[in-house]
Amino acid sequence: MALTAGSGRGGAGRGRRRGRRAALSEINVTPLVDVMLVLLIIFMVAAPLLTVGVPVELPKTDAGAVADAEEPLTVSIRRDGSIFVQEDPATLDQLTPRLLAMSGGEAGERPVFVRADGQASYETVAQVMARLSTQGFTKLNLITDTAPQSQAAPAPAPAEAAAPAEG
Repeated sequence: MALTAGSGRGGAGRGRRRGRRAALSEINVTPLVDVMLVLLIIFMVAAPLLTVGVPVELPKTDAGAVADAEEPLTVSIRRDGSIFVQEDPATLDQLTPRLLAMSGGEAGERPVFVRADGQASYETVAQVMARLSTQGFTKLNLITDTAPQSQAAPAPAPAEAAAPAEG
């Protein structure tokens, strides 16, 4: 067995640093990622709360959502028959002039979403859509809620087995 002797400086040579510690030149990105994730969650929660509209109870259908490229014009019809353009109340006579002003005079270019309460009268909805159609609005869309799969399409009744006729 061999023994090694120290450097002769009283054991202070190895492990001791000379001068100051070197500056850390790397950026620690962990706090940045944490802050960004928190902001992402906040905006994901807050974004649906920012869409304010006229409260209506939409009818249920099994149609899917429509992808829109530009901000549509919205006409809402409440249960009592009151009409709203975007979020402002309007009469049937004020409907098309307001929408024409919002669309810049080009009726056929922007889509119009018609949101009618499921309990609203069919007559009011038909009058609104007819008025819009006669004024040149060609991109009319009825907005509905998507129904759960169990309510979307009722299952057809099973054919009953015909009993053999006696005779």
